[in-house]
Amino acid sequence: MGQQQIPLRVTATRFVRAIKLFMTSDVAGSARFLLVSLIVLFGSISALNVVNSFVGRHFMTAIAERQTAEFVRQAILYTGAFAASTIASVFARFAEERLALLWRQYLTRRAVGVYMADGTFYRLGIQGKVSYPDQRIAEDIKAFTTTTLSFLLMLLSSVLTVFTFSSVLWLISPLLFFTAVIYAACGSFMTIVLGRPLIQLNYSQLDSEAAFRSGLIQVRENAESIMIEDSQQRHADRLLRQFDSLATNFRRIIGINRNVGFFATGYNWMIQIIPVVIIAPAFMRGDMEFGVITQSAAAFAMLVGAFSFIVAQFNSISNFATVVARISSFLEAVEETRRQTDHSVELIEAEGNLGYERLTLTSRTGTVLVKDLSLVIPPDTRVIVAGEDDAAGAALFRATAGLGTPGTGRIVSPPRQHVRFLGQRACAGPGTLRQILAPPKRSIETTDEQILALLRDLGLAHDLTLSDLDSEQDWSTLLSPREQQLVILASAIIAAPSHIVLEKADTIFGHELLLAILALLAERRIACVNFAEPGAPRSAYDAVLEYGSDGSWTWIDQKQKA
Repeated sequence: MGQQQIPLRVTATRFVRAIKLFMTSDVAGSARFLLVSLIVLFGSISALNVVNSFVGRHFMTAIAERQTAEFVRQAILYTGAFAASTIASVFARFAEERLALLWRQYLTRRAVGVYMADGTFYRLGIQGKVSYPDQRIAEDIKAFTTTTLSFLLMLLSSVLTVFTFSSVLWLISPLLFFTAVIYAACGSFMTIVLGRPLIQLNYSQLDSEAAFRSGLIQVRENAESIMIEDSQQRHADRLLRQFDSLATNFRRIIGINRNVGFFATGYNWMIQIIPVVIIAPAFMRGDMEFGVITQSAAAFAMLVGAFSFIVAQFNSISNFATVVARISSFLEAVEETRRQTDHSVELIEAEGNLGYERLTLTSRTGTVLVKDLSLVIPPDTRVIVAGEDDAAGAALFRATAGLGTPGTGRIVSPPRQHVRFLGQRACAGPGTLRQILAPPKRSIETTDEQILALLRDLGLAHDLTLSDLDSEQDWSTLLSPREQQLVILASAIIAAPSHIVLEKADTIFGHELLLAILALLAERRIACVNFAEPGAPRSAYDAVLEYGSDGSWTWIDQKQKA
């Protein structure tokens, strides 16, 4: 998948919007309290740093002039100032982590909400416009909230340091103040020049890491098939190719970090020497006391550090810019997907029956699969949909389920809570059987005994007890594909819909079990539509919707025929 190139202005707009949404959300009260606390704590830390610089100055002067009483007094003050700084720093770190977690919770809930709404997750995967959205929700939002807050607080700390230590350094030496400003400006410029490629490389690295991890997960999930097919080497080669791509990109990152490291290390070493070189001659002439040298060195380092925010944090800034761009591209893709329609088939939800009005479906290449289909599925009816061209049946099932299928016309369906779909592949997933079978918002109350009875009717209960319904398991690994299908079917039956729509049920369940399922649905007065394999037995159904290879269709009422 191609990388998303996000304009700086769009990224900045997204960044500001994310902060604004958070500060006006339902957790804004807690967020503001924590933010104000952080501002107060960082202001206190900055003030205590200034106090420490003067206490340290008098402390060192007392040592140089052998003033024992003053030395003891300044040592006590020094200890108190450091203790206060420690307390303020610890509480600031605590408040920062709590605020970052609060922000991550808010953004993650919001992102999952828009990602899972209206089939957005499905259409994003089909369109392929954004790579690894799962990583962007799980990892990039975490990095975004943590790093954004860290940068904002470091920026606040730098601004406070500039205000407090500029006056200190100016009082010591105006020359030293101007030297600090010019030195920091030159260092920031050189760091940007040397490290700018890191932003794009970090973007690529995150995608490469996600691809490699995804490949490993696929091997784990398909371990049995790989063993049966004896395709271990092919999958190993693919994993190694993904890792080689990852390693090649990371080698480029290491090379640029080396160049930035050479400059940053020398830059930081010079910070310790410059103030001493400038102030030492004045001390040697007797114009300044010895403590001023240590104070000037500390004040110079603090001020240059504040001005050198880019130099000190460039690697983090480049990663942060990457994360902002990835989240921005994800949100852009989500919004674009929600605005678009995948096809021109009109989907209408209405109480009553399932039906089609002048529905024509085509393949991606334009071949007509179903032509001008108009009919209504009668209530409490078992219908089989079959024909010569399996592609037509698959397209009609996808269109009925609301998936993207090219075509025209209209599909009228009961509200989603009154119709359930079961495709060829089911995913029971992790959780408890109770969560899968009887979610809290089900339409009717079902007792545990009724749930177990239904599972037994479907041949699933085995040795299950009531306590097993609340056992947390990954059912997608414990159950076979057929058993997972039966669990999802049981969940659909418990929901008591008016219609259940199946795909290839004859192939999945077998003819004998399917007859029992159809009888069970008839007993519960649930209409069933099975999009079957060509040539599937039709005698157990009330009606047949038969389609031809040219897109034509025929409705056969087997009740009347009988």
